[in-house]
Amino acid sequence: MKTLIQQLGTYAAYHRDRRNVMTHFVGIPMIVLAATILLSRLGIDVGGWFVSAALAAAVVLTVYYLRLDLRYGVAMGVFLAICLAIAAPVAQSCRMAWLIWGIGLFVLGWIIQFVGHIFEGRKPAFFDDLMGLAIGPLFVVAEAGFLLGLRKDVETEISSAAPGN
Repeated sequence: MKTLIQQLGTYAAYHRDRRNVMTHFVGIPMIVLAATILLSRLGIDVGGWFVSAALAAAVVLTVYYLRLDLRYGVAMGVFLAICLAIAAPVAQSCRMAWLIWGIGLFVLGWIIQFVGHIFEGRKPAFFDDLMGLAIGPLFVVAEAGFLLGLRKDVETEISSAAPGN
């Protein structure tokens, strides 16, 4: 398993243009929320509790993020919990509303992402490594922290580890 620095360093190499990074602050949360909405309606009954595919995915991803880094793992777990809390009532609404919100946010989020990569002049990271789909949300959380002055040591290591440096 790659380390936090390796994962974020590789992802950062695809995101050097600040305009591209800014589009990710909007597009990635929209995509994550959309996927959570769409997966929240699918699931199974386990001992009288409905366990959605979204919950299962959030648990697996949170465990993965925690293995990479405790602080980022907790932050990602909180972010995914918020997405689950927003998604549940949408998924329980009528099918049309569920689909409009889920598909609409998903498509709009990807449009924003691809506009960012036009600024970047480079394809999205997940085209070369599907793990980029899991690392993208973590990248956004890390970048937000860097803008707030948090974890500057990690930011420096990522800058040094990014291919092309």
